[in-house]
Amino acid sequence: MSSIRQFQVTFDCADPERVARFWCEVLGYVVPPPPEGFASWAEFNRSLPPERQGSAFACVDPSGAGPRLYFQRVPEGKVVKNRVHLDVRVGTGLVGEERLATLEAECARLVALGAVRVRLLPADGEEESCIVMQDVEGNEFCLD
Repeated sequence: MSSIRQFQVTFDCADPERVARFWCEVLGYVVPPPPEGFASWAEFNRSLPPERQGSAFACVDPSGAGPRLYFQRVPEGKVVKNRVHLDVRVGTGLVGEERLATLEAECARLVALGAVRVRLLPADGEEESCIVMQDVEGNEFCLD
């Protein structure tokens, strides 16, 4: 029998810290402590060669249950739809108007943080409603 593996979700982006801090707010994640010997991530960042400063950032589930999210700077911008996206489960177990109200409330909170609402996919008899969103750099995700 094979073992269950831990995994990390990696985002390519232009501003790793900005995107990581956005996702901390979305998911309730936290920024891990800086490496030993550094009082802050800013201090650690200043210790790197100029070309590596600001090139990566991460956030973690404080409970340890969810995957680590890693954000790395890449030179190219996002030119097409991302091939992997996160479904943020805010309406689990809810149906109809109660689910839609919960999704809309979370959408409003995230828009205030810099997210963009793309569209509502209404319930269709098979699937419940979800809202397609974009993060602060245009990566698509869904409120589900």
